[in-house]
Amino acid sequence: MAPKTLLNQRECAVTISRLCHQINEVHVPWDRTVLVGLQPRGAKLLRALVAQLEAEFATGPVANGLLDITFHRDDFRRREEPLTASPTEMNVLIEGKRVIIIDDVLYTGRSVRAALDALGDFGRPERVELCVLIDRRFSRELPIQPDYSGRRVDALNHERVRLNWNGPTLESVLLESPDYAPER
Repeated sequence: MAPKTLLNQRECAVTISRLCHQINEVHVPWDRTVLVGLQPRGAKLLRALVAQLEAEFATGPVANGLLDITFHRDDFRRREEPLTASPTEMNVLIEGKRVIIIDDVLYTGRSVRAALDALGDFGRPERVELCVLIDRRFSRELPIQPDYSGRRVDALNHERVRLNWNGPTLESVLLESPDYAPER
């Protein structure tokens, strides 16, 4: 089965813009909000959102950070190979702030649960919300739902959602079957 394009480049740009508008409606003024991207895949989406929010809505920099959840995951000791952590770059205070966790795909909910645990190491936020580009609705193992989602997808458990980035630009979002092997 060939990969199915869920979002092309134009649709990706519109989706990111829509997410920015939705977030801005709730979070003006920006001095009490912190965006936190989950490493590694939420980092690019975080950068794209911050760039657009700063260009269109914020009067100054949007507070943001990158959070690694590797050692907060419930499966990190169950793997044969050692996991490699990504850097955590939390140079912002979240105590008493409104935090938006940013990730690319919401699947089982376990990464978000780990992110909630990891956030506790940096303080107690007033509120925590979740923003994802793709919500795989029927795959949840934990009762976690996004506050902001770009697109809801009904995918089978064996299928994979892949985001294709070209630098800071999201080129496409594909749904792939493991039986598919791209030609090289």
